[in-house]
Amino acid sequence: MRPRIREEGSLLKTFTPDAAATLGGPDWLRARRRAAAERFAAGSLPDATEEIWRYSRIGELDLDAYRPAPADEAGAGAASPELLPEGTGDRAALVVVQNGRPARIEVDPALAAKGLVVADAADLPDGDDLLGRTSVVDAFTELNTAFLPGVTVVRIPRGMVIERPIVIVHHLDGDGVASFSRTVVLAGESSDATVIEHQSSADVAAFSDPVVELDVGDAANLRYLNVQDLGAKVFQVGYQSSRVGRDATLRSSVVALGGDYARVRTDSRIEGKGGTSYLTAVYFADGARMHDFRTIQDHAGPNSTSDLLFKGAVSDHARSVYSGLIRVRKEARGTNAFQTNRNLVLSDGAGAESVPNLEIETNDVVCSHASAVGPIDDEQRYYLESRGIPPEVAERLIVLGFFSEVLDRLPLSETVTGLRATIVRRLAERASHPGPSGPPSGTAGA
Repeated sequence: MRPRIREEGSLLKTFTPDAAATLGGPDWLRARRRAAAERFAAGSLPDATEEIWRYSRIGELDLDAYRPAPADEAGAGAASPELLPEGTGDRAALVVVQNGRPARIEVDPALAAKGLVVADAADLPDGDDLLGRTSVVDAFTELNTAFLPGVTVVRIPRGMVIERPIVIVHHLDGDGVASFSRTVVLAGESSDATVIEHQSSADVAAFSDPVVELDVGDAANLRYLNVQDLGAKVFQVGYQSSRVGRDATLRSSVVALGGDYARVRTDSRIEGKGGTSYLTAVYFADGARMHDFRTIQDHAGPNSTSDLLFKGAVSDHARSVYSGLIRVRKEARGTNAFQTNRNLVLSDGAGAESVPNLEIETNDVVCSHASAVGPIDDEQRYYLESRGIPPEVAERLIVLGFFSEVLDRLPLSETVTGLRATIVRRLAERASHPGPSGPPSGTAGA
């Protein structure tokens, strides 16, 4: 049996209801924290025997090795220009989140005058009503609520079209710090916008528990990109949830390049008739990193569509996990749902797991899933090397070509250019410090 959090000798001595009660803020936020902290303390930590945590490294997490960031640390360095990701200079709004706390907020005055809201929920009169609209409650979303220092809210009014991106930059600093960021995006009916989040950290041992909620109103169009480039000693357990309304479209993408263990659970619920959810991800892990993705494409509305494409590569002793579920509920007739996960294993010591699943409760649907894990195709490698291209350059070209199908779908070409350069640099670093290589063992299926 898993240990209960309140038990003597359990993992949790730091993140207690008493500790959550010391955090400031408006009464409604303090009340939310207190209730979440009590539920968290009364529950149990997950472990790898649960299907949603299978293959994970959750057993390695020692929460008592971390502490919430003090308020006086949360704003340090918020104005540092080096925190801003490449290709996001021309923006509609900017939020810099330091150790989980929104520390700097800038909004184009013309857009603010038309109703665009980018703010900390603590500063909004209806802030209490904006949290938890889409998220599923589990141990780590409760922990996030219990210790969140602030909530970044992006509210796009009905009918507003925003051509430039809204950029949210997260930076984690301080050894032993735990960060609990929360982002809530509310896209009003018939609105159109792009939101980009970028996660980075100093070279510190830290814990990150981010929660993202995306609420896409009827006929709205929301593009969302999360770039995770955390340091090599950061343990992350992230969660993203979305609700897609009638005739609405969500295009949500994740690029994962950093962290020690970096997990993201993505739940996308297509509630409205004719709603569409596109989910994409690119991940590259080297050294001893591990990327862990769990997804649910949950169809509740009729004639709805979801299309998932996740592509990853692992080298050295790195590992990746993908586990996905397409769920089609009884009322969701006419659903079209697709799920594809493909992985390149570049070294003998690396490995990848891919587990797609279907759960269909009605007829008149079109659903499919496919997965593959394996090495670089020998014919592709031979074709390039036979034309005088060095082996390490050939590998780089093949991996970039493999990722291009996803990278080409990301918003903002300037951002994609920077991501390609980062992947090239990481592959070049691998070539200069080669680990075990050769044709790895793998599995493939469809």
